[in-house]
Amino acid sequence: MEGLMQLWASTGLSNFQPGQVVMMTVGIGLLYLAIKKEFEPLLLLPIGFGAVLSNIPVAGIAEEGGLLSYLYFGIKSGIFPLLIFMGVGAMTDFGPMLANPKTLLLGAAAQFGIFGTLFGALALNLVPGISFTFKDAAAIAIIGGADGPTSIYVASKLAPELLGAIAVAAYSYMALVPLIQPPIMRALTTPQERLIEMAQLRHVGRLEKIIFPGLLLILTAMLLPSAAPLIGMFCLGNLIRECGVVDRLSKTAQNELINVVTIFLGLSVGSKLSAEQFLRPETLGILALGAMAFSFGTASGVIMAKLMNAFSPDNKINPLIGAAGVSAVPMSARVANKVGQESNPHNFLLMHAMGPNVAGVIGSAVAAGVLLALVQ
Repeated sequence: MEGLMQLWASTGLSNFQPGQVVMMTVGIGLLYLAIKKEFEPLLLLPIGFGAVLSNIPVAGIAEEGGLLSYLYFGIKSGIFPLLIFMGVGAMTDFGPMLANPKTLLLGAAAQFGIFGTLFGALALNLVPGISFTFKDAAAIAIIGGADGPTSIYVASKLAPELLGAIAVAAYSYMALVPLIQPPIMRALTTPQERLIEMAQLRHVGRLEKIIFPGLLLILTAMLLPSAAPLIGMFCLGNLIRECGVVDRLSKTAQNELINVVTIFLGLSVGSKLSAEQFLRPETLGILALGAMAFSFGTASGVIMAKLMNAFSPDNKINPLIGAAGVSAVPMSARVANKVGQESNPHNFLLMHAMGPNVAGVIGSAVAAGVLLALVQ
């Protein structure tokens, strides 16, 4: 009888806590969104599965000495987000942005969502049960850039205890780009503005594409060294792509390397979705702030495009591409193109929208560097 009792005490059924059941349900929900709805499946699937694994009682897979605890070192040290940034750089074409440098302003404007959320997070301290430090607020604010790796990198440095909630919010809102952005874009633009057709972009030569990542890194080193890890790895990946002499490295960075790191990163984030860390009032506040930040970033990009048109009436920009200033590459650019074609089926905005989209990746990394410099 004693043996049976000991065996029963070692089962999951006898050790399950209500919070663990809730978080396993959350993990299954993320798996549903990834598989059925195809919302950011490359990351939501391993994050969801990691959440399920980390909440299995007795297994200890996310506890010290477990597999997920070792994988989490890649996030804690900043290795995984930086390697992801290198892979993203290897997949990025700066051509559309270099062909129309004005789109840098749209990418910069979309980062207002980050700094607006910073003050929103601090304001939430007025709500009973919520207490965010300035470091917490800075980590939460990066969600506004819709840049998952940057959000994880900053959270791992400033607020590791909030990493799970921040990562889930960042990637969830990235996945919901096709649902969140179009209503904001339509509300802030007139039918006439959505009909604006933009001139074909000029051809950008190979030399320009090779010089740009080096120039960007030099400027970062001189002006904002705290952003150098993110910008540096991004520039390295892009140089590998554009130099044309290391095709094997370029293909590896774009495929095998980023795929392996994505699996490990997703599982590591999921390991932080334990009941004791996630089921808190702060989590609901982070999710609400994430929605506000992403909406504000989208609106800022559209409004900046409208302002630019007011000062340059002879060379107008379709304001829809301003929404692509957030870092959700290339999804937000595709959304801008789709909304534009609803008004004019012959209006192709995709390549124009890739300019602010790529600028948004740089902008979110710069914003992260600013916050790290202010806080650390």
